[in-house]
Amino acid sequence: MEILWVLMAMAMLGFVLVPFLRRRRGGIEQVPPGHPDAADPAHYGFVQQEELDVRMPGPDQDLLDVLELVQRTQDYRAASQLLAGTEKESELRWQRVQAFAGAASLELRQRPGGVSETPGGQWLRVWRVEAPKDPGGAAVHAEFLVQQAWRTATPGTDEFRIIMEEAREACGQAALLAPGDPVPYIVELSVARGLAYSRPEFEQLWLKILDRAPSHTGAHLAALQYWCEKWHGSRELAYSFAEAAAARAPRGSLLAALPLFAVFEHLPEVNLVRGFYQSEVVTRAVHGALFAVHAARPDDPMLAHVRHLLLFFLVRSERWAEAMSQLIHVDGHVGAVPWTLSEDPAAEFAVYRALAVAGYEANGGSPATLHH
Repeated sequence: MEILWVLMAMAMLGFVLVPFLRRRRGGIEQVPPGHPDAADPAHYGFVQQEELDVRMPGPDQDLLDVLELVQRTQDYRAASQLLAGTEKESELRWQRVQAFAGAASLELRQRPGGVSETPGGQWLRVWRVEAPKDPGGAAVHAEFLVQQAWRTATPGTDEFRIIMEEAREACGQAALLAPGDPVPYIVELSVARGLAYSRPEFEQLWLKILDRAPSHTGAHLAALQYWCEKWHGSRELAYSFAEAAAARAPRGSLLAALPLFAVFEHLPEVNLVRGFYQSEVVTRAVHGALFAVHAARPDDPMLAHVRHLLLFFLVRSERWAEAMSQLIHVDGHVGAVPWTLSEDPAAEFAVYRALAVAGYEANGGSPATLHH
């Protein structure tokens, strides 16, 4: 089994993992492509790596259709209508705001504009000019500024602070346009992290979110970052925040999975020790996330986020059959942690998928035994 982690380490260093593995003398080793014992993800109907969608964690066809229309026509109105018809307190609204902002940011990066070229994301600028009181446009603009700060500037620099201060002002404007909408305040959580809000400031902001959407999983994930050791908290504070949220989570809420995200945020930078992923703290967090997944609504927009992180931990824990059961639900979309932390999310996901298939087959599994 240890050869799997050697292969993973090599892949993470930039080599390509050949997803053709077989069982031999109780272990797993590479075999050449085309070998009859080769473990091939394609045998399970999984999507080819080059066709994996890196934009979202799971399907949202309405969003994809609108994004395609907006980017093709550079007309914002379809985006405005979609957000207007999306419930304010829903996880879906937050995800769609992020997606529109991300699309505009990516367009701008690809086409920064010049003397004879219109800059990318022009539809968002027009949206703000033509419909300044549209709460959807205001929220997307605020999130766009936040993403621009993290993508184009270095935290702690004057450039970063200037963009974040602009984002903070945009959050305030968006909140005034939609008093019951938690999204502007959720956007501001990232500003709070970037500008190092004091704890009283942060907690005041957090209370505004709890007043509007107390069980919002996306908001809790964003707030968790602030309490992490790498930002303005500690491992203990992050665990405490996550466990408290899980303890008060209503039945069917994915907040029960929050401790797993806290564990992930505090993983050592390099840890290929098998025992760590089978330790009590990891096992308990994984079981909490599995419970949350089983109890959640099938259409919960945050379900895919939890499944993706579960896949990571289940593979590292060598729980192959459980990893495969998550794969059949999320394969095709990779726009989620942990894959998005890689420069090539699709390649990173493909490594773990190949390992899951190899481990599953090494322990007697096959496409015929995998329950959908």
